[in-house]
Amino acid sequence: MTLKQSTLNQEQNISFLVMIVCAAALGSFLLGFDNALINGAILAVSKALNADNVMIGFVVSCAIIGSVLGALIAGPIVQRQGYCKTMLTASILFSVSAIGSGMVGTIWDLIFWRVLGGVAVGMASVITPAYIAEVAPSHLRGSLISLPQMAIVVGFFIGLLCDYFIALAAGGSGERPFWFGISAWRWMLWTKTPPAILYGVAVLMIPESPRYLVAQGRYLEAANVLKKVVGGNVEAKIQEIRQTVLTQHQSKFSDLLSRRGGLLPIVWIGIGLSILQQFVGINVIFYYSNILWQVVGFSEKDSLLITVITGVVNILTTWIAIAYVDKLGRKPLLLLGSIGMTMTLGTLTLVFGNAFIAPDTGNPILTGTAAIIALLATNLYLVFFGFSWGPVVWVLLGEMFNNQIRTAALSFSVAIQWIANFIVAISFLPLIKSFGLGFTYGLYTIASAISIFFVAFLVRETKGQELEEM
Repeated sequence: MTLKQSTLNQEQNISFLVMIVCAAALGSFLLGFDNALINGAILAVSKALNADNVMIGFVVSCAIIGSVLGALIAGPIVQRQGYCKTMLTASILFSVSAIGSGMVGTIWDLIFWRVLGGVAVGMASVITPAYIAEVAPSHLRGSLISLPQMAIVVGFFIGLLCDYFIALAAGGSGERPFWFGISAWRWMLWTKTPPAILYGVAVLMIPESPRYLVAQGRYLEAANVLKKVVGGNVEAKIQEIRQTVLTQHQSKFSDLLSRRGGLLPIVWIGIGLSILQQFVGINVIFYYSNILWQVVGFSEKDSLLITVITGVVNILTTWIAIAYVDKLGRKPLLLLGSIGMTMTLGTLTLVFGNAFIAPDTGNPILTGTAAIIALLATNLYLVFFGFSWGPVVWVLLGEMFNNQIRTAALSFSVAIQWIANFIVAISFLPLIKSFGLGFTYGLYTIASAISIFFVAFLVRETKGQELEEM
């Protein structure tokens, strides 16, 4: 084979890889898209369905309950049905929940549909990194597993744009009529339907994981997939996968226990990464940024615009992780991100803690320099999270576990992550009402500081290692 032919084949392999990864990452896109849609619609929903602050918090966070369930059942379903059928199931759940959410008549109806959509989100959050880890070659795995995080932030950004333009066209996001006389907030929630259907269509066009195919004894199919993604002679790779997959039983949650009865140390590392990723407060920005900026004195229009800007910042910084995670490694990016988040969250703690408190509402009001510092610190916080703890945690969770426990360990770690997400989401509004924004951001600052030591002493580098070496 000539050098030119080899280069052409390599380019074709990479193109095929990117295509199937992008198709799989549509599940992650929907995760971010849904977060943005509820972010922009939640105030209107609360007015239309007569929900107080406690119910608002529950409407936002109830999807996470479904996500915990989805994460726990994803692993067993994958082992029985494969990745593609499981992704197709998630697509159907996404589509049904999107349609139902826009047709609700009571707050409890909305909670039901959001929990159902949460199951799809939880499934996708497990399936996507695991699938990509299993199809990607080791030298590209970090960058490719980072793409779902890019899909999340792109989905969040596009969802914000949809909210912004629907609200702009309707003259507000409340009960103002939009197309066909239907309220604008219902159209915001329905917007998720087309990409949910597209996800299902895309899944039908991608191959099954070669490691799953080998485990099922479908060696010829596995070889065909590997030729398309890595090229060259794949027989040796098939044999290597057979040695690590076929000699082991299917992954079960009981495999996560050590001989002494506790969880394996590597599982504790996955749990720690999952909890800290949420306890630094990132989803406060994703779920409540529109409310947050209105609380401190910005108009609804300006709050939506600020939230759109943060979406752009998130997209740009995620590219840093994609570009450097396979060059610099996972651990350096996490450490740099932890240090930066600690500084920026500490700044927000001081700004909100020393803000003027409005006597009528009890909310901190930011003006002048304080408002500018808060906006800059928030966006710098997103920069540090965006190139580190956002994508890199998913990279590690997708690759750090060995073949015997991967699906069970990933499902369990992601379920814990969604529980941590739920705790942050459900506690944010009560915390700021009882203790103020300064105290609340102080808690996220402490979590960021803890993450520095966690990474420094407990996380191992996985750059360039094959999954069979883990």
